[in-house]
Amino acid sequence: MNLNQKGAEDLLKLSFQSGMAGILFGLTPLVVKALLQPTIAYAGWFAGLAIGLQLLGLSLAVLVLRRKKISAPQKEKAKKMTLILAVSLLFFMLV
Repeated sequence: MNLNQKGAEDLLKLSFQSGMAGILFGLTPLVVKALLQPTIAYAGWFAGLAIGLQLLGLSLAVLVLRRKKISAPQKEKAKKMTLILAVSLLFFMLV
């Protein structure tokens, strides 16, 4: 099924899931470096996957915002999701 044919709630759910997975993948190398082992071999892979998943979630939230006929609560959810994912993406890029 095409993403343009899915409902706004489905897209927001996918955006949330991919954004949370991206945040968890981004936190993994930070926690491992801080607590367990300072020289982790695959930190770049986790960071790259995290940024990719966060970009996917951000693009899905923007896709919902660009729709013409969505309700006000869905629009507010999409705005909040965009803000949260943009801030987390900026954080993980700067770390």
